[in-house]
Amino acid sequence: MLAVWDTAVQYHFWHALGVLAIALAAAQLPGVGVRTAGWLLAAGTALFSGTLYALALGAPRALGAITPFGGALLIAGWLAFAVSVIFARTPA
Repeated sequence: MLAVWDTAVQYHFWHALGVLAIALAAAQLPGVGVRTAGWLLAAGTALFSGTLYALALGAPRALGAITPFGGALLIAGWLAFAVSVIFARTPA
């Protein structure tokens, strides 16, 4: 369970830095795409790391079925951020 806890901490740390970077980018980039990316990343981190923390602390193993949804939200958040940056920097 220590390895599960370590995985949760690693993902939590790196994606918290990602949310901070997205917040800084939101001040410079127009549109709701960057804000949406931030919310997706925050929700994904809460689901992914949160379920792993709970599992490491003894929650029922069935809770692990939620973890992939958190991972999908993390991927969607990074993709939304990339698309927002690309379209914000592309001249119309």
